[in-house]
Amino acid sequence: MDRPSPQPIQLLLLLLVAGLLFFIGLGSMGLTDRDEGRNAEAGREMFASGDLVTPTFNGELRVAKPVFVYWLMTVSYHVFGVNEFAARAPSAFFGVGLIVMHYLFLSRLRGPTVGLFGALMLLLNIEILALGRMAITDSVLIFFTTLSLYSFWLGLHEEGAGRHWTWGFYGGMALATLTKGPVGFAIPLITALLYLITTRQWLVFWRRGAPIAGTLLFLILAGPWYVAMLVIHGDAYASQAKVHTVGRFLAPMEGHGGGWWFYFPVLLLGFYPWSALLPAAFYRAYTTWRESPALLYVRNGLPGTSEPAGSGHELEWFAGLWVIGAFIFFSLSSTRLPHYIGPLFPACALLAASYWSEGLKEPSTKGLRGSIHVMMGIGYLVAVGLASAPFLFHKFSGKMVKEFPLATQVDLGIGPYLGAIMVVAAMGFIGYYGLNDTKRHLTFGVAGAALASVFLLAILVVIPDVNRYAIAPPQELAYAAGLNLNPTDQLIAFGITRPSTAFYARRTVLFIPSNELDRLRTALSKEGRTMILLPEYFQEALPREAEGFQPILKRFGYVLLGNEQMVDIPQGTKVVPPTTPSMLLGH
Repeated sequence: MDRPSPQPIQLLLLLLVAGLLFFIGLGSMGLTDRDEGRNAEAGREMFASGDLVTPTFNGELRVAKPVFVYWLMTVSYHVFGVNEFAARAPSAFFGVGLIVMHYLFLSRLRGPTVGLFGALMLLLNIEILALGRMAITDSVLIFFTTLSLYSFWLGLHEEGAGRHWTWGFYGGMALATLTKGPVGFAIPLITALLYLITTRQWLVFWRRGAPIAGTLLFLILAGPWYVAMLVIHGDAYASQAKVHTVGRFLAPMEGHGGGWWFYFPVLLLGFYPWSALLPAAFYRAYTTWRESPALLYVRNGLPGTSEPAGSGHELEWFAGLWVIGAFIFFSLSSTRLPHYIGPLFPACALLAASYWSEGLKEPSTKGLRGSIHVMMGIGYLVAVGLASAPFLFHKFSGKMVKEFPLATQVDLGIGPYLGAIMVVAAMGFIGYYGLNDTKRHLTFGVAGAALASVFLLAILVVIPDVNRYAIAPPQELAYAAGLNLNPTDQLIAFGITRPSTAFYARRTVLFIPSNELDRLRTALSKEGRTMILLPEYFQEALPREAEGFQPILKRFGYVLLGNEQMVDIPQGTKVVPPTTPSMLLGH
């Protein structure tokens, strides 16, 4: 049969919008800690050492994540230099790639209209936009788990040359596993198993899915690096890797826990505004699949026979199982973070886009008006939250001074209020258009434009001030220290646990918590040039051995001390005259 084909104009539009939202200001904000700082520095150390097997952070073995993202960062550093943009570029490029892949897949099976809806829904939500702009593993992981599952579907249902997509199922899992470990194969396998169980297509998969050869391909692609790490590092690698995989699943790590309900609000807000469509979309996917001819085979106890790819409703049911499997898997894990559920967002976008497209064709589609009301209700709550943000920030700023010394002196400005006004206006238009059967098609544009506008407002108006006062100060001082210290010299980060310090200093940093004064005394007894980076309020806690250290530079609540004067001063950094240490500049 003739297949719908992607539209070049739509594809160009997606590339432009995705490129804008993922890349604008990508390198203008300092690295956030802790994950961005650790990953960017591990990639930098791999780039500097040329060792493409062993990831390290601050000179020590790092096995929290596998190696693939560090390979990508190494390439990026070669192309763009060692900077924030280069560290985040792999996530942004794979974010754009995810949107394009999603569009091509949906256009192939459901036509370019659903493809465009689905791609924009996958792009225009806070979770995917945020993950595509951070130097972490998740954007790359989502790309490969999605590639794996789309390849599984096409390989199972396509005829002729289309069956070769099966190899993408195993290849995608392998690269996802090299990106973030066992979760890379767990999500595709759980989804595929749920689908094969509910549709009883085991024999079809055995004939088309090449499970033995595919497993061999997976091992060939993913296995060598793991084997190399075991051979080189032995138990040092195996024990740490176990902690960061099995241990993370069985017990909360670094305080990242939460109740069984944790991911419900994460999905609701992270995939907003399209999350309002998910309950009705899921119900429709289940009921239409239950009524499909393919299920008659299952009900009669016969081997499953799927409808041709691109027809019927089995694809939506597949997406529903994808959401269920991934959601339960991450909910069972004891360590919970908002970005963990990113791999189920492509399935959410597929479900929501199919449901929305059907609703435009048939205004009486069940649950559609209720979904619009839910979208508006959540939107108004978001607007209240934005408008309340400056007050709440001021009220609780005293609790932030440990990580943000000048928190009590910072004003969030007009940005949150502008965002609240945008959201309120958008909800009004959504209600007007969405509840009108003849104008409902305009709702999608209003919701998407509102999300994009608020996101750009945050990037261009709010984040620069947050970066200037909260993120950049210690990083600027670390960079200044790194310019002036030789490899044999010493940089101490006292009371600062930000891993990005090592990235900006371009050297090994001795991190000493504020309650470990004995370690600090031992470090200060070392001969040679030493610098100490610390929050200002910790200066009084310094031991007697630090009396000879003078303030050199100061930035918004952080100070750099040294036992010798600096030689190189980064442009734009304020200098403290050594003869008048009480006159600290930089505020």
